[in-house]
Amino acid sequence: MKSLKQFIKNIFQTKKEQPTTIEQGNVKFFNNTKGFGFITTASSNADIFVHKSGLVDRVKKEDKVLFETENSAKGLQAINVRLA
Repeated sequence: MKSLKQFIKNIFQTKKEQPTTIEQGNVKFFNNTKGFGFITTASSNADIFVHKSGLVDRVKKEDKVLFETENSAKGLQAINVRLA
């Protein structure tokens, strides 16, 4: 029983301990019909996946945006994406 309580406690602590940094970038591509696209980061020119569920504002190609990232099952994903 104690190990189950510790396991649950670790899950919630892991979520809180992850530092969030706000990054800046440009929308490289976004398909409103399919609900996904990519953002190119200003700092490293890396392409980050973004799903419509991670949007705060509506975005289109070449918009300057601010966003946070989180690890998903398929890699890094942009969340809380808003216009800069």
